[in-house]
Amino acid sequence: MLFDQTVKNINKNPRIIFMIDGIGAILSAFLLGIVLVELRRIFGIPKSTLYFLAVLPCLFAIYDFYCYRKIDENLGIFLEGIAIMNLIYCGLSIGLAFWHYQEITQFGWIYIILEVMIIITLVILELRIAKSLTLRQAQGP
Repeated sequence: MLFDQTVKNINKNPRIIFMIDGIGAILSAFLLGIVLVELRRIFGIPKSTLYFLAVLPCLFAIYDFYCYRKIDENLGIFLEGIAIMNLIYCGLSIGLAFWHYQEITQFGWIYIILEVMIIITLVILELRIAKSLTLRQAQGP
């Protein structure tokens, strides 16, 4: 119910979802590339893995902010694009966590699981909005 209301509200200005995703990507990059690196003994995630995972959200943020500023038509396809990239990122995060499972602490697992849950929620929102935009575009003005 709340989710459906959120989709309706964002559909009034669908480009805002790119801003939301971009800000989230910058936050992820900051946490992974700066905060967790400094606290890696607490989280147990290797430094190289943190830096690798931090680069991807930086690229996503560039995509998001470009779409927010420049894309006016066919927003649905661009939303699907970032949703797919976010899913790939989640898969990489989980895969790398299992690769380093002996090193990652409970706090590291909690961080990864929470980040993936937040991103999956955002992906569902992005895909619902993309579907709504595609249906609206097919119906015409």
